[in-house]
Amino acid sequence: MLAGALIATACTSRPAQQRNSDPPLPLRSVGEVPLPGDNSRFDYASLDEQRGLLFIAHLGASEVVEVDIHADKVVRTIPNISQVHGVLVVESLNRVYATATGANQVVAIDETTGAEIGRAPTGQYPDGLAYDPRRNTIWATNESGGTETVVDAATLQPKGTVALGGEVGNVGYGEDSDRMLVAVQGRNDLAVIDPAALTVAQRVALPGCQHPHGLTVDSPDRLVFVACDENATLLTIDQTNWTVTATNPVGEDPDVLAYDPSAHRLYVAAESGRLTTLDLRDHTLVVTGSGQLADGAHVVAVDAGTHRSYYPIQAGSNGHPALLVREPT
Repeated sequence: MLAGALIATACTSRPAQQRNSDPPLPLRSVGEVPLPGDNSRFDYASLDEQRGLLFIAHLGASEVVEVDIHADKVVRTIPNISQVHGVLVVESLNRVYATATGANQVVAIDETTGAEIGRAPTGQYPDGLAYDPRRNTIWATNESGGTETVVDAATLQPKGTVALGGEVGNVGYGEDSDRMLVAVQGRNDLAVIDPAALTVAQRVALPGCQHPHGLTVDSPDRLVFVACDENATLLTIDQTNWTVTATNPVGEDPDVLAYDPSAHRLYVAAESGRLTTLDLRDHTLVVTGSGQLADGAHVVAVDAGTHRSYYPIQAGSNGHPALLVREPT
């Protein structure tokens, strides 16, 4: 078991020019939590808000790092998940799911013990993950394979495959619309999937979007947010009529999105290390801040209870991996 105490001040950010139209980030540093392992790439992160456990995919180390955000320490590392990209905690099942990209598998892990429960095959290059609570299924995006793999969340038995006709980005579940939503990079559109029939119900064109990758869903407001990584653009799609309602600039090469539904705030973390915050006002996103957070800060997770946000990076203030912690000003 590994542990690390909270360091009171974290300063890994480098000064960066603000865009003239953007205010500074409305966040302050709480500190940083030391992370184990080498300075290789981190990927997605997923938070169990009730238990205060954050699961981080350490892609370069092929392991998942579990952090207790209440105690500000690492609980354990979960090894042998080859080139792990996606990670998703499902609180109701007491399970964590991860994509072993190097093995083309999805891995189920016991949240309490960290023990591996089982594995299921996926398509080529599994990346992001989503959970359908109505059918108790896990959806894995096969980025280069251009498909979604669907497995039973309890048994890991295959439920089907959905072909999307091009390289795919992230997947999310719209609770109100009861649709799985996938950013299709190879077609610059949003695939709206009927999860019962496992068919594409419709496609939504994404004008002004080059290579849609990052995606998150605001189910209460029936909105979908999609980040276009080749032209640093964020699109808002209304699920009521499936139209693009807004476009916003974000940091160069946006990657992971996280939405705080209680604060109505969207976080867009970019490969460039730039973070953009946007607040939902009258059903419209408004940029409330933008700034250089840290090199490699392309992953974000947010706690809707405390409104704190978390960013795993390859090198913190002491040159070792760290988890940056921020809270609203």
